[in-house]
Amino acid sequence: MRIAVLGAGVIGVTTAWFLARAGHAVTVIERAPEAARETSYANGGQISVCHAEPWANPKAPWKALQWLGEEDAPLLFRLRADPALWRWGLGFLRQCTPARARANLQHLVRLGLYSRATLQALRSELALDYDARTEGILHYYTDPAEFEAAIPAAAAMRDVGLDRQVKSAAECLAIEPALARSRRPIVGGTYTPSDESGDARKFTDQLAAHAARLGVVFRYDCVIEGFAAAGGRIDHVRLRDATGPAALQADAIVVCLGSYSPLHLGPLGIRLAIYPAKGYSATIPVRPGQHAPTVSLTDDGHKLVFSRLGDRLRVAGTAEFNGYDLSLNPVRCQALIERTRDIFPDGADYGAAEFWCGLRPATPSNLPYIGRTRYPNLYLNTGHGTLGWTEACGSGLALAQMVDGQRPQVDFPFLGQPG
Repeated sequence: MRIAVLGAGVIGVTTAWFLARAGHAVTVIERAPEAARETSYANGGQISVCHAEPWANPKAPWKALQWLGEEDAPLLFRLRADPALWRWGLGFLRQCTPARARANLQHLVRLGLYSRATLQALRSELALDYDARTEGILHYYTDPAEFEAAIPAAAAMRDVGLDRQVKSAAECLAIEPALARSRRPIVGGTYTPSDESGDARKFTDQLAAHAARLGVVFRYDCVIEGFAAAGGRIDHVRLRDATGPAALQADAIVVCLGSYSPLHLGPLGIRLAIYPAKGYSATIPVRPGQHAPTVSLTDDGHKLVFSRLGDRLRVAGTAEFNGYDLSLNPVRCQALIERTRDIFPDGADYGAAEFWCGLRPATPSNLPYIGRTRYPNLYLNTGHGTLGWTEACGSGLALAQMVDGQRPQVDFPFLGQPG
């Protein structure tokens, strides 16, 4: 079949790769000049099934209220007259019940485990080099109450198949010795040895090159202007590039447009509960003699992640609900540096940090939209929130299987799943 994939982030490129490997003629449409230049560009770098715990849980509304008005809070809602934000917020509250949180956790862990295994197989098959590290992910705690609360959460993860282990302070320091220099004593942690980290942009660039050699056509600097429907199907995608307007016809179309998916699909009557959650990152050079971590880490108290990418330290986190604004807030940027320096006083060259922000496509449940819409030739692979890098390979393979009429191998509530 002729298949159009809309979007060349990590989700779009993995989807294109698996469709092409299945024998389809694939064209990827991307408005940026290269792949992975938006949300996949400088994310936290973690392949983190251990982060599958949904944002929406019984404790979440109270935490959000506590953080209101704090400019450097981990979760920041900009109260604004935006109906989409209020609808999303109400949907989020509905997902905060214990039963829904448990079900969402199970689905996310299953998809994450499947996707991580798919990534590992792909890395081996193509000899991909993207600063991958496979020493696991350690969640550390400096607050005894937060550590105690993490123990049952780790047990819940183990119950659904993830090897998340509780570790003492001494064990945490043995896993990552750089934590011994923290200005705040480490009181304990949880460790998932099977999780990984790596540079999502490098991965996507390399996979796009392999996909091109397999015959995938990438049309960069190409803007999507809309869809034309006829006979209950999508007839073509309306585009505009440097030469002017154009139409792209395809037997199937896959939307991998992240936070922008609702804007493009709304005119078709497809309503997606996706809202952009702006995340920040700082990429900091590590000089010889500095004591940066080598194991990927998560600071659960401040909702930050740390990944060592070669001679760089990537620190990322926070979520700011402020529409499609992509301006860098200096207060939040500085908070990343201050909190990193607090834990790793001599860990990197903090004065040379490069700041970035991107829009994560968040759903109220944290479950992405993967599968077929009411238009039989229009598919979705979007809404992965903070887990896009973690879930990309499994989502791409599952979507390719669904396009071919197969049932994906992972137990997940896919849209329009074959019987």
